[in-house]
Amino acid sequence: MSDLTMLRWFLAAFFTFVAVFYTCLVIYKKRHYQPVTTMGPAYSCHWWNHLTFRVFRAAIWLVCVWLVFSPTVFTYLVPFNALLIPQLMWSGAMFLVFGFIIAIAANFTLGDQWRSGIVQNENHNLIKKGLYGISRNPGYIGVGVAQMGFFLALPSLFSLICLLVGLFALRKQALLEEQYLHNRYHEHYMHYRSLVPRWL
Repeated sequence: MSDLTMLRWFLAAFFTFVAVFYTCLVIYKKRHYQPVTTMGPAYSCHWWNHLTFRVFRAAIWLVCVWLVFSPTVFTYLVPFNALLIPQLMWSGAMFLVFGFIIAIAANFTLGDQWRSGIVQNENHNLIKKGLYGISRNPGYIGVGVAQMGFFLALPSLFSLICLLVGLFALRKQALLEEQYLHNRYHEHYMHYRSLVPRWL
């Protein structure tokens, strides 16, 4: 089995695992707590941002699985031939794993308070421990690292669009959440923001 064939199988398996993991996590939390996902009011900025994440996650998973069974599909993704270097592509795969680990660590730092999207009217505390003592958005940093890894692992116009749209959506979501946290915690959040950077 060639390096590129192994990489295609890895990407399909990785994104399938991530999809199953988060589906199970959301189902588990729904049974033990209240709903943990929200898109916000229909057609709001938060709604569009959340929809963008869902569409691109589904597209990435579908493409990676499709490539296993039909490798020629890659030509339709407009590959960047200069970057089709096995060592570089495998380093991207490692970034995928590393970014996922960071994101999961950030999610578990939040514990019962982990949510996907901005859930209004929650009796939650402002989390400042662990990774949140280093960055205000460690989970999004992890997702960003993983998105960069995906681009390197599958260098193409498709993965570049996923990277750029993903980074834009992450930044927009961080700003939306900052506004919510400021409105909720006021000076307490302002103090936290003065001590801990948005990213690193």
